[in-house]
Amino acid sequence: MLEILSVETGSIAAELELEVGDRILSINGQAINDLLDFEVACRLEDLSFEVLKKDGERWQLDFEKDAEEPLGLQLPHPEPAQCGNNCIFCFVHQLPKGLRKTLYVKDEDYRFSYLYGTYVTLTNIGEEKIRRIIDQQLSPLYVSVHATDEDLRRHLLGRSGPPILELLQRLTAAGIEIHTQIVVCPEINDGKALIQTIEDLYTLAPGVRSLAVVPVGLTGFRQQLPALRPPTVTEARELLELLHGYQDRFVEQGGSRFVFAADEFYLNAGMAFPDLVAYEDLCQLENGVGMIPLFREESEQVLDEALPLTAVTVSTVTGQSAAPELQTFVDALGEKTGVRILLHVIQNDFFGGHVSVTGLIAGEDIVKQLRGLPLGDVLMIPDVMLKEGADVFLDDLSLSDLERELKVPVVKIVSSPWGLLEGLEAL
Repeated sequence: MLEILSVETGSIAAELELEVGDRILSINGQAINDLLDFEVACRLEDLSFEVLKKDGERWQLDFEKDAEEPLGLQLPHPEPAQCGNNCIFCFVHQLPKGLRKTLYVKDEDYRFSYLYGTYVTLTNIGEEKIRRIIDQQLSPLYVSVHATDEDLRRHLLGRSGPPILELLQRLTAAGIEIHTQIVVCPEINDGKALIQTIEDLYTLAPGVRSLAVVPVGLTGFRQQLPALRPPTVTEARELLELLHGYQDRFVEQGGSRFVFAADEFYLNAGMAFPDLVAYEDLCQLENGVGMIPLFREESEQVLDEALPLTAVTVSTVTGQSAAPELQTFVDALGEKTGVRILLHVIQNDFFGGHVSVTGLIAGEDIVKQLRGLPLGDVLMIPDVMLKEGADVFLDDLSLSDLERELKVPVVKIVSSPWGLLEGLEAL
């Protein structure tokens, strides 16, 4: 059973007179033991809830809803299964001190892969969990493969697990769709090993829906860790040429490009991005695949719709990797709206190393690098820098902390061209 923690006002649950403290016993006759059971059961449109009210009375509630419509309930969240891997490229192992505690938690939980799209290696999965994935059709899942050669995969992950190709074959044969990824470590799982992994995974298409190839992320805090390096310009270009060749072949064979490179490879190689259509349904967008082509298309749409606004001066911030794209857009948007937009490129001193993405910028770096600068009437912070629902940075500095330190009003905006325009219009 699951105890209800809160009920959203005006929601379906509120209309059903569900209350905090009530317990959901079953849905359509199936016992509800955790949040995953609940989410799976609520994929249907015709529902029958058995509820134990907090006063001890039992209710049966029969109702209909759209399949994707939320009920408006907050329920207990499962504790994540801990990761037993010792990956040579693990980002958690190379974090600096001073971040919020949850960032040091290494989770490896197939439930979160289904619920939130997080990548898992499936090294800690046993027969009972495999059966649950199949029986409840927990699809799609997101799996970090890294290499299909078992010896190489064991070296990369620091432990053995179920043979990955056999496991993926079993899951896809049972109707589970899977998105995969490879974190490329130069001179370890690139070259012939990368070719083998791509070829092996494509044999499982269309059950394996896509493959993202992403570069290893390295900070300046890799003490006593295996020696790794980012790809060189030449290596990035060779990798992209390899993947483009595979895309042409796979489109001809199966209608989908299947394998996609992270944007960072194009930036590193200095090569032009494909058109947005080449990223198909953007199924790997959260993996940094196709973000810049999408940004460019949305920028054109925003510039077509933007109108003159009150002449104010605003500041916003970005990481180094997105800076050239964003600078081009803010210059054009400023000209169209009459707003002076100051773009401040923040160097990631907090992480050091080769970390240049906007989402990993700490509040401490913003304060240090912007203190004393003319910031205009307001500082706009992209929401990708902040913890969802808490408005704090990785180092737990808050937006109010920034206001106090920089002596300027601070507002949060959506991290997109539309978000910046809407932020300007709100002023």
